[in-house]
Amino acid sequence: MCSNYRLPVATDLAVDFDCEPAVEDFEPVAYPGYRAPVMVLNRAGTRLVAEAAVFGLVPPWAKDMKITRSTYNARSETVAEKPAFRSAWKKRQFCLVPTLGFYEPNYETGKPVRWQIRRVDEKPFALAGLREWRREPDGRELRSFSMLTINADEHPLMSRFHAPEDEKRSVVVVPPEDYRAWLGAESDEEARAYLKLMDPEEFEGVADPAPPRKRRET
Repeated sequence: MCSNYRLPVATDLAVDFDCEPAVEDFEPVAYPGYRAPVMVLNRAGTRLVAEAAVFGLVPPWAKDMKITRSTYNARSETVAEKPAFRSAWKKRQFCLVPTLGFYEPNYETGKPVRWQIRRVDEKPFALAGLREWRREPDGRELRSFSMLTINADEHPLMSRFHAPEDEKRSVVVVPPEDYRAWLGAESDEEARAYLKLMDPEEFEGVADPAPPRKRRET
């Protein structure tokens, strides 16, 4: 499942998504615990706006930020029942996660090699996300999010990733014409109608080994 992905720059949000960017600088690649932009509708429901949130959903009852290491993805099949996600799902707290590409391990050489999955035209795109927020003891508002995932055993591209014995999973690409409908979905059935596999003709995978990095917690 997706644990790191590339972030678009603010100008990409403004141009490609007609979205008001978040006033904050972000790392070029996000990992669990990092801050990254998510897109939601403004109060009038007329335009996308970006807000900063932590990658890895933090439910109100979580004791600390370590939970982000296991909540960066939410399985669509169980999201309505899992304690970490069920409140956000029930409240329809959906978001869009803007990205230039996301990373998955490919084992076709016998060893895990990080590959990047991106659009063929390399333009930014948006993933289906679930968001949460809570008030910290110091009064600060903490916003967080998770990416929704679906089964990809039969997908020609996404079935190439993860260990051979593991179920194949994929994040959900939301096409531009569905942005507002996804964000405004009012029922379980309506929301699940948008959880579909990406068009394999529009995406490609390329080997992109990760450089050494130092983990930074938020």
